[in-house]
Amino acid sequence: MIKQLLNKVFRRRGAANAQTPSATVKVITASKHKINQKLISQAALKTCDGLHKAGFQAYIVGGAVRDLLLNHPPKDFDVATDATPEQVHKTFRRSRMIGRRFRLVHVLWGQETIEVSTFRGHHQNDGDAATNDSGRIIRDNIFGTIEEDAVRRDFTANALYYDPKRQEVLDFHDGVADIRAKTLRIIGDPVKRYQEDPVRMLRAVRLSAKLGLKLERATEAPIRKLADLLEDVPPSRLFDEMLKLFLSGHAIESIGALRAQHLHHGLLPLLDVVLEQPLGEKFVMLALKNTDDRILAGKSSNPSFLFATLLWHEVLQAWQENQKRGEPLIPALHAAMNEIIDKQGEKMAIHNRYTATMKEIWAMQPRFEQRSGKRPYALLTNPRYRAGYDFLLLRCASGELPQELGDWWTRFADAGTEERTAMLLPDSAPKKRRRKPRKKKPAATHEADA
Repeated sequence: MIKQLLNKVFRRRGAANAQTPSATVKVITASKHKINQKLISQAALKTCDGLHKAGFQAYIVGGAVRDLLLNHPPKDFDVATDATPEQVHKTFRRSRMIGRRFRLVHVLWGQETIEVSTFRGHHQNDGDAATNDSGRIIRDNIFGTIEEDAVRRDFTANALYYDPKRQEVLDFHDGVADIRAKTLRIIGDPVKRYQEDPVRMLRAVRLSAKLGLKLERATEAPIRKLADLLEDVPPSRLFDEMLKLFLSGHAIESIGALRAQHLHHGLLPLLDVVLEQPLGEKFVMLALKNTDDRILAGKSSNPSFLFATLLWHEVLQAWQENQKRGEPLIPALHAAMNEIIDKQGEKMAIHNRYTATMKEIWAMQPRFEQRSGKRPYALLTNPRYRAGYDFLLLRCASGELPQELGDWWTRFADAGTEERTAMLLPDSAPKKRRRKPRKKKPAATHEADA
């Protein structure tokens, strides 16, 4: 209790001192940054306002400020404050504390969630910060000042703090100048920063592709040498980062950047093999372009569909090999699906809610080649029909299947009853001979017995 009381006293003193920006920070006024206020989330503004009223500092931070300066509508809004997670949680009735590696608070406003973090401090000889043998931070709940927090940010473009009350941007590491120069620069020693968190290498690739920023030379130089550090990242974190990369609306550019930095090997096991096969690469690139087009048009994109396309050619190869060993068509496919997902899980676990849908999409593919009898009608009623159909069209467009098959299903789905009947192909399956029912012997009677 005494320790907590002292922490609060000293933290309050620190908060009071931090209200005045340090001499090193650049304060950019509204007339210079020209941020469009209409692009700022009302939930983020209410979160900052609530913390201000409770006596704390509060800033919109990171990627949201960067995107606002680029006049891009931010996808997410984060807030940084000098309040501890417990104090934030106490300030907002609808909030929840999360995380072990970094303790955070999610503040809920209707359908929108604002993630609130406490200013991070330096972890010098502090038992509350821990690293593993490779230098990766595995626990970090040390709190500090806004200046210390800015040093702990990954890139200069993300070390920006927007004060909604004064409508000012606080820039501690010339992030605004780097944004204007179209440069992505890491803060501090690149090797050490990548060792602390290897995911920063993926983030560098993703942000450079998404925002059209060129990696600064010192930021880019160590990435190839340190790529193996990604093997030490928990699969769940790796999956989340890859999901952001592929659903950024710039997946094709991201794949190119991954290749350039030799980061694609091992992330999606066997994906690098797919990208070296002409047919597989064409299929994957068509899928990524389809995803990019949907996202840039403001439409949703299903991660299950995306990962199903990325791993399909490995499933296809395993399926064909299983059939060569004598396994029946459908059992061979299911065995292949399980095999590839298990291999995938060793490096980057895809959530079960996604793998279930991926398997449904894959399992439908043989059924699209059955165009006789009642089978096509049954397939149209499948809840995953649309995803399976879109998947089929990609296979046709890549040259894996005849285009005629995709065209047939397009016409069949829109046709009337009579036209559908006329489109059905003759059933090539051998018909089973019906057994004639045996004539029943008349039941024995007492008279017959007599």
